[in-house]
Amino acid sequence: MESNTKKLHIAMFPWSAFGHMIPYLELAKLIAQQGHKVSFIATDKNIDRLPKPPPSISSLLTFVKLPLPAVPHLPAEAEATTDLPYDKVQYLKIAYDRLREPMKRFLQESAPDWVMYDFAPHWVGPVAAELGIPCAFFSIMIASCLAFVEPTAEEAVAEVGWDERTELEDYARPPKWVPFPTTVTFRVFEILKMADSFTGNDSGVKDIDRFKLSLKGCDVIAVRSCAEFEPEWLHLLEDLHRKPVFPVGQLPTTAVSGVDNDNTNTEWLAMKQWLDRQEKSSVVYVAFGSEAKPTQHELTEIALGLERSELPFFWVLKTRRGPYDTEVIELPEGFETRTRDRGMVCTGWVPQLRILSHHSVGGFLTHSGWTSVVEAIQFERPLILLTFLADQGINARLLEAKEMAYSIPRDERDGSFTRDSVAESLRRVVVAEEGKLYRDNIKAMKGLFVDRVRQERLRIPTLMPRALHWPGPSPNSESSSPAQFKVCGPLTWIGSDRAGPRDVSCSPSPALAGFGLRTF
Repeated sequence: MESNTKKLHIAMFPWSAFGHMIPYLELAKLIAQQGHKVSFIATDKNIDRLPKPPPSISSLLTFVKLPLPAVPHLPAEAEATTDLPYDKVQYLKIAYDRLREPMKRFLQESAPDWVMYDFAPHWVGPVAAELGIPCAFFSIMIASCLAFVEPTAEEAVAEVGWDERTELEDYARPPKWVPFPTTVTFRVFEILKMADSFTGNDSGVKDIDRFKLSLKGCDVIAVRSCAEFEPEWLHLLEDLHRKPVFPVGQLPTTAVSGVDNDNTNTEWLAMKQWLDRQEKSSVVYVAFGSEAKPTQHELTEIALGLERSELPFFWVLKTRRGPYDTEVIELPEGFETRTRDRGMVCTGWVPQLRILSHHSVGGFLTHSGWTSVVEAIQFERPLILLTFLADQGINARLLEAKEMAYSIPRDERDGSFTRDSVAESLRRVVVAEEGKLYRDNIKAMKGLFVDRVRQERLRIPTLMPRALHWPGPSPNSESSSPAQFKVCGPLTWIGSDRAGPRDVSCSPSPALAGFGLRTF
């Protein structure tokens, strides 16, 4: 715990999706461990479902419950996206927007030094400005994904011009304000799957506009990333929004209380006994996070692909999005019988960290949600990717570009894939000689992603006040030439008293040179 700096009170307000709340909670724990007070704000039911913080910081990390307003078409018990079919999430956004006044009252009464907020409650920025509270937009999405949101600074718009995107397919290419060559972009089928993010929904505010308003209304942009991993994208964000941007690290998930640490839990013991019987690095772990649910056709192809791969597998299967989802998907007839000697299928919650840490796991078939990616790297598990929604496409392209993962081949327009492509992809990454590249690269990245000492030295509360005195982006922006990057940026403030964000020379790390990365 730090004792030499002023202790701050920071309010944190994530969106009601566990893929957002968990990274926010990990960051809250890091801040509290440094001796600062954190008010973690969420709805009643969501707070009750979050893991409890360690006793050592429980006095500094306070959970603040805001009752979710009732709105038409939103079931009374649904408070997170995982509780709802995808087409009803828009009503959750309507309810969330009605938390503006309760949130304002809390900020008035508690008077925090800073407030950090997510993309959905985009109105926090103006509320904080009205109350004279500095604010940071904290993106749980990596910098390369956030860079697909158009610039909010007038100077940046004047420099790069406006990228007129009139068709959904226009989003399946790098926008014109990205000044360097890149293969990182959405694919057509990914854009078509999330059309309402760009064309609108019943909440009255498109998701892309929520991001724009959040970026425009904040004083500081915080990003779940690190400067060595995507330097050109972090510097591009500074150029696009003319605001300080600092990476807060990859926020690897830490162990939590309950079943995750309970060796007497009968469900976990049954899973462990099955894993113990498998050979080292042989099992394919299959999980698509709390949000993604395959279609029936996709589920069938995944199942039959697993069967054809002849590899042992542990599959966490989401057959519906909450109790209000009427479209329940089912495994192919006879699948469980035919694979019972080498497969396990679980339809409930499982301790993912414990499974990934088991020596029998040799690969992870995942949706490429960033928390799952970080957890895979944490335990050196090679990645096979199958994207479904949101930022997953950009995550996948970046991992592909760095040769850290392999995506199952799909039709560009409709995203379809075959059981044969599933089987071939799994065997390529887990057992084939040609997959050694992915297995080795994941191991090489572990230190960068999940070094706890490195992560814990991020003094976020120290960075934020300094950011208010940010001198602006360099006149000669480095973002146009990734190869010339000196990875500094605001990350060089960590543990130092340096005044500017780009005042330290950096040299390549031999271990990371193959990834086009730099270290300070």
